[in-house]
Amino acid sequence: MRDLHIRISGPRAARRVTGILAAALLCTAAFAVPATAATAGTSEDATPQLANGLALTPPMGFNNWNSTNCRAEFNATMVEGIADLFVDKGLKAAGYQYVNLDDCWALPQRDSEGKLVPDPVRFPDGIKAVADYVHSKGLKLGIYTSAGTKTCNDAGFPGALGHEYSDAQQFADWGVDYLKYDNCNNQGVDAVQRYTTMRDALAAASGTTGRPIVYSICEWGSNTPWTWASDVGNLWRTTGDISDNWSSMLSIFKQNAPLAPYAGPGHWNDPDMLEVGNGGMTDTEYRSHFSLWSIMAAPLLIGSDLRSATQATYDIIGNRDVIAVDQDSLGKQGTVVSSEDGRWVISKELSDGSRAIALFNETDTAQHIGTTASAVGLPDRSAYKLRDLWRHKNLNTAGAVSATVPAHGTVLYRVSADHMWASYPPAVEVGATGLTQTEAGTSAQLTTTATDLGRTPAKAVSVSVGGPEGWKIRATSPTRASSLPTGKELTTSWTVKAPVGTATGAYDLTVTAAYRSPLGQAAKAELTATVHVVVPPPNGTSYVSDLNWTSATNGWGPVEKDASVGEDGAGDGRPLAIRGTVYAKGLGVHAISAIDYYAGARCTEFSALVGIDDEKDVSGSVAFELWADGKKLASTGVLTNADPAQSLTADLTGAKNFRLVVTDGGDGISYDHADWADAKITCAA
Repeated sequence: MRDLHIRISGPRAARRVTGILAAALLCTAAFAVPATAATAGTSEDATPQLANGLALTPPMGFNNWNSTNCRAEFNATMVEGIADLFVDKGLKAAGYQYVNLDDCWALPQRDSEGKLVPDPVRFPDGIKAVADYVHSKGLKLGIYTSAGTKTCNDAGFPGALGHEYSDAQQFADWGVDYLKYDNCNNQGVDAVQRYTTMRDALAAASGTTGRPIVYSICEWGSNTPWTWASDVGNLWRTTGDISDNWSSMLSIFKQNAPLAPYAGPGHWNDPDMLEVGNGGMTDTEYRSHFSLWSIMAAPLLIGSDLRSATQATYDIIGNRDVIAVDQDSLGKQGTVVSSEDGRWVISKELSDGSRAIALFNETDTAQHIGTTASAVGLPDRSAYKLRDLWRHKNLNTAGAVSATVPAHGTVLYRVSADHMWASYPPAVEVGATGLTQTEAGTSAQLTTTATDLGRTPAKAVSVSVGGPEGWKIRATSPTRASSLPTGKELTTSWTVKAPVGTATGAYDLTVTAAYRSPLGQAAKAELTATVHVVVPPPNGTSYVSDLNWTSATNGWGPVEKDASVGEDGAGDGRPLAIRGTVYAKGLGVHAISAIDYYAGARCTEFSALVGIDDEKDVSGSVAFELWADGKKLASTGVLTNADPAQSLTADLTGAKNFRLVVTDGGDGISYDHADWADAKITCAA
């Protein structure tokens, strides 16, 4: 095992490197949960459980780290303002309870008696005054420290290792209700010993004050806490730190999803806090993030700055239908039903016998995803109630639970054997195929479908397609049907033309099927289909870094042009360098990454020199792959930072699109900074 308590420059870097290395060690095991006595930890059995009676549903609240880090704005005024917003914005009423302080609340040194000292600038009246204010709002206060000699911040705030009983007593005396216990600077002391000692210290402090404290173990999954922590803590981190980007969220979901057998009331898998609203993902991706955390029965800890949050952010984190899935009293984490080719079905049994079903699309194009009510354990019935938890609509289904899900989107249903099913309109699935890219000024073909999934017929069905201003969209086949019985569909062909001069980028087409139920109820089904306006590469040989990609995902920060990936900000990289050789042109990425380009069937050759960038001295491995139209054309095999740049070439003749992929090389460590140096394509008209 790597040394996980080494200090790395930068507060977030320290957490990220140790967290990622730790999470890498669990990644393979996480996908293969062995069927042993240790894995029998469901909410139905006698799994050992921390006897503090807390967190019987996953904790809900706020943590400041992702929005403020250690900046000066993190202070008593800010924390009390968050408590006010919980009340004013309806978050308290929706179930959010905990207002949690992360690192940097204390002075770097203890006092002469070995006690922790709150920073008098940030918290001039101390932590108890803040706790009293938060409590006055009917809320609870959380605090942070580390199971080491110092916390994770470079300033070196005091950790609790060796001070567990004293610190726990201070927390209880101050009125703290929740402790996040990190893993930095742990001096190699056994993890189970460190975290068990703090458990006992919190219990002792509770005994003297009568204040029980929710115990959040934050050791990044380094020592597979799900196998031993159910009677130590109320929740345990299963992965490294989350980042505000699609790749990070997706990776963490995939690591946490297989751990369902270990979760239950009072003992939860924690895939880290929410990034919803921090700006690094789209609203569609944030809805997926919130849906997946909820169906995994994960703690819902808001990580965005609520003082400046948009209404769209409040709408996502305040969705009570989705929150009810997370907070269901049965306490089961959803399980993966299928995940073929990035089309995920996750099902969660709920206390009333219904099932929450998430249809999640990790791919870059809209996908049909589905299952059936019987496949997820519901009793055989002629029809079922299907509630769409984002649209807040009740429908009926003959048994199919499906949708065409937008790229990176999630449709979340609650399905039940409701005898009143006939009182709801039939569910109709809208689909769109054939058009994902178009060149401005060129007609393209789109095919839409409207399929009745209900037990009752859809009446007076009418399909329309809307697009950006100036786009020409025309149906070339019928758009109406008087009635669609169960399982029948209306198929319509369309021509779509973006105006000459339309800028490259992603544009939304909205496909709508309006219809009526047999009882006369008006209903509609909608699908947002994303179309990329593209331009072909210029004639001759071009550097890829001079072209616009159609999409890009990166393991950390943005993909950089003509620079290494650097840290998590745009433009913070250095000149590309592989084993001492510097390159002026190319792309800097962080494994795992994928970058898509449009070739328009006009290019003949791709070439690049590839390898791990010199800017990070962290051992690991990567593999470079070149794909075109869904087929792998070339790859390097596994490379380490000891390898010189390798040549990667491929024939692109006839390819409409090509993709540059960097994987973790199979070692599970997705930390390496990788370079596509001197990447070029040759094209002709």
